[in-house]
Amino acid sequence: MTLLRDHDLARAFDRASRTYDRLTALNPGYRTDLLRSARRLRLPGDGAGLHLLDLGCGTGASTRALLRAAPRARITAVDASSGMLRRALAKRWPARVSFRHLTAEEVATTGEGPYDAVFAAYLFRNVTDPDGLLRAVRTLLRPGGRLAVHEYSLSGSVVHRALWTTVCQGLIIPAGTLSGDRALYRHLWRSVLDFDTAPAFTARLADAGFTDPRPVPVAGWQTGIAHTFLARNGSAAATEDIR
Repeated sequence: MTLLRDHDLARAFDRASRTYDRLTALNPGYRTDLLRSARRLRLPGDGAGLHLLDLGCGTGASTRALLRAAPRARITAVDASSGMLRRALAKRWPARVSFRHLTAEEVATTGEGPYDAVFAAYLFRNVTDPDGLLRAVRTLLRPGGRLAVHEYSLSGSVVHRALWTTVCQGLIIPAGTLSGDRALYRHLWRSVLDFDTAPAFTARLADAGFTDPRPVPVAGWQTGIAHTFLARNGSAAATEDIR
């Protein structure tokens, strides 16, 4: 099958936005895993004085996780899907959280930033040029800024690959079919199989100039299927002076 990309994918998310939160709720630990990944940024002082970017915020589940991990931070959340953003904006948020309708690549052209940290959940396997986006993220991060990528990225084991296909064929794609957008959830299945393994994405981060990249497995049934990738924009010494 041909994977959905760019505007086609954004339109697919527009169509799926009405039922997206209900479908993700079928995934045990979905929101807990996002929160765990956001907390792995280890932002000091509950995020006081920091400006954070939620890249590919969807309906706001990742934004909520970031807000819980850093409740005193200012957060800018962006997504390419207007339908998903409408769902996010319909929820209650403090004034320090703002949403913008932008593709991930467009954020670098807004002149905002630099950001103290970037959180990106379920994004990089969905973009045409992940290397170009990683370079753009580096321009958005201040020196020493932190990156956490929460992503379906298989370990490389044939067992984990088979488990992902079993879950998709038995639950995710049928549930997506009932919601009226089978193509999006078939894309989810294939995009994970075709994307980097965890070691390959870690190497991609290093190639893009990030320092100390490392993968941390997500717990539960997704162990070996999803990972948090942590990295820095600059040296470890520079990272220590985050406000």
